[in-house]
Amino acid sequence: MNVADLMTDSVFSLGPEASLRELQELMWEHDIRHVPIVDDRGELVGLVSQRDLARATDGTATLPLSARNDFLQSTKIVTVMTEEVATAEPTDDIRVAAQTMFENKYGCLPVVAGRRLVGILTESDFVRLLAEGD
Repeated sequence: MNVADLMTDSVFSLGPEASLRELQELMWEHDIRHVPIVDDRGELVGLVSQRDLARATDGTATLPLSARNDFLQSTKIVTVMTEEVATAEPTDDIRVAAQTMFENKYGCLPVVAGRRLVGILTESDFVRLLAEGD
């Protein structure tokens, strides 16, 4: 089985200049924990996890709601994203991808063809595979 057989190919992504507010809303609306960051050519330039967002907003919990909202709206994703991202290719063996995720404690691997984002492989994809018995 290859990564392409298991990955989610309808990926929600944002650009590096989007705000943390946009990121937060995307994660809440679609119940996702990882958002690949792409440039205007669709090439992967980074990744933001729910944990990254929590870390970035940790110091804002005691701020008044308006100040917290201003922070989220004015802070760009590029300031909190991880730029060096491990990836998989659609033709990679799924066991190799799983081993990479397990050994490095990654919750996901963006799937790229060259540098272009074509999908995402998450822990949930593996759970789905086992639950469906395929």
